[in-house]
Amino acid sequence: MTCPRARLTGRIVRPDDPDYAEASRGWDELFVHHPLVIVYAQQAQDVVNALTWARQHDVALRVRSGGHSLEGWSNVDNGIVIDVSELKSVRIDTTARTATVGAGLSQLEAVTALAKKNLAVTTGTEGSVGLSGATLGGGFGFLTRYLGMACDSLVGAEIVVPEGDDCAKVITTDLENHSDLLWALRGAGNGNFGIVTSLTYQLTPLASVTYLQAAWDGIGDLQEVFEAWQRTAPAADDRLGAQLEIRRNRILMFAVLADGTPAETKKVLAPVLSVGDPTITVRVGNWGDVYAAFQIPTEDEPANWKFCSQFTSTPFPRTAISVIASFMRDAPTDDSNFFTQAFGGAVRKSPRGGTSFPHRDALFYSEPGAGWGKRGVPGSGDELTPRAQAWIAEFSQALRPYVNGAYANVPNVGTQNWETAYWGDNFDRLRKIKAKYDPGNVFQYEQSIPPAFC
Repeated sequence: MTCPRARLTGRIVRPDDPDYAEASRGWDELFVHHPLVIVYAQQAQDVVNALTWARQHDVALRVRSGGHSLEGWSNVDNGIVIDVSELKSVRIDTTARTATVGAGLSQLEAVTALAKKNLAVTTGTEGSVGLSGATLGGGFGFLTRYLGMACDSLVGAEIVVPEGDDCAKVITTDLENHSDLLWALRGAGNGNFGIVTSLTYQLTPLASVTYLQAAWDGIGDLQEVFEAWQRTAPAADDRLGAQLEIRRNRILMFAVLADGTPAETKKVLAPVLSVGDPTITVRVGNWGDVYAAFQIPTEDEPANWKFCSQFTSTPFPRTAISVIASFMRDAPTDDSNFFTQAFGGAVRKSPRGGTSFPHRDALFYSEPGAGWGKRGVPGSGDELTPRAQAWIAEFSQALRPYVNGAYANVPNVGTQNWETAYWGDNFDRLRKIKAKYDPGNVFQYEQSIPPAFC
């Protein structure tokens, strides 16, 4: 099947346009790319046209939504970036408790729109991250133990896939149509099979939350805090979502209790809060208001980041916690951290139709992260880059005896056996689905899923 010559439509940005520098910059400024053209789709047909154009001109392509690809893989040199961030439609059916949203919504925009109707789905905690990217890689945050992974609530999607020799088409996937593709999109959908233009979620009522933050000065209490947290947070009331963040001069715990009270929240977390003398703040309110209040403006974040993702199935022994303390004391910047997210609860239950996300037995997720440099300043922090990257590599290597797997949404180009680290035993099935929907391997990048016959 051969198509008529395609013409790019939508909002087109080329290298000689005044907004090209901003349009070609991702959230993680460690990675700099110079695409041939950036297409901001205004409707699904713009994506069809762009994908067809890329195939007809044999041009490398990448897909972008929130621009948070942590290895810069949503951008490309001398190729086309198909950006869906301006597809921001929202249709909420309060009777059926479903929402169909454009793939360009950020997590903050999605949380805000749903919370106005006292409804929710799982999202990550960073509001500027694209909702579609987070969901398609799995997606977890404060509501994970209550509602499951973000991909668990995904019940349908509109996606543009290759067709014939150089064409593209829109298909719809749900539990009855192309259900194999829906399974794949639930955990492995980022830039592997096609370009998602809209997503349909099953929603859950959520009237209010209690949000608690606790802070310990220094990291002298880390052994006791971490031990109490890992024994408490993954086994608590399923309504509780809890994160621990260790910096070189502070320990922070963040927790949300869905439809809970401050007294309930403090009682559930008492084993952790009783360690040392933390400063505790509590807020009760609509989930949208609470979520918006703890966002950090992007301009206040470091320009450059490097992460290593991992899962843990059994509690860390004291030696592992000592490794964290040792590396955090030697962190390259104050913005560097060791972050955790409690699993358990609803994560252990796979939704109808299943998902390709394999890490459901994890006790918690964690990642060392290094942040450095000043946003918008080319080359900022270059002198720190070797140290920050070495620190992450050595930190992750030191934790290797205590962790397993990796998270597709937080990739690392150096991850060994990344195929099974991200997707476990699901990788072979994903390759077969790839061969069905993208047999020509049009969608490829450094750690993309190859078709089964490659």
